[in-house]
Amino acid sequence: MDSTYYEHGTPAERWERARTFFDASDYVAAARVLDGLVEEVPEQTGPRLLLARAYYHSAQLRRAETQLRLIVERDPVEHYARLMLGRTLQRQGRHEEAQSHLRIASALAGDFESV
Repeated sequence: MDSTYYEHGTPAERWERARTFFDASDYVAAARVLDGLVEEVPEQTGPRLLLARAYYHSAQLRRAETQLRLIVERDPVEHYARLMLGRTLQRQGRHEEAQSHLRIASALAGDFESV
């Protein structure tokens, strides 16, 4: 597929296209759309978080980690990004590093029993 397809349309149209790909479990295609969208609107958390999820589900774990760290750096109380970062680190075998993010995610969710 021509790469202009992934870049075509308004940001809102590309967001919908990326969500359609993601919902269809075509995570690589979703990431291709979202990569350009995130460059265009880097301040928005939604597209960056969906990009991280697409990377995670397509086993591009280092890329997922990079996106998640950017989100957590900007918004340290972003619960889902913390949880995903912990899970991403676990999948990379970095269990000790993952624990702090998973504990923070649990605390932010109000799940103090597992902390």
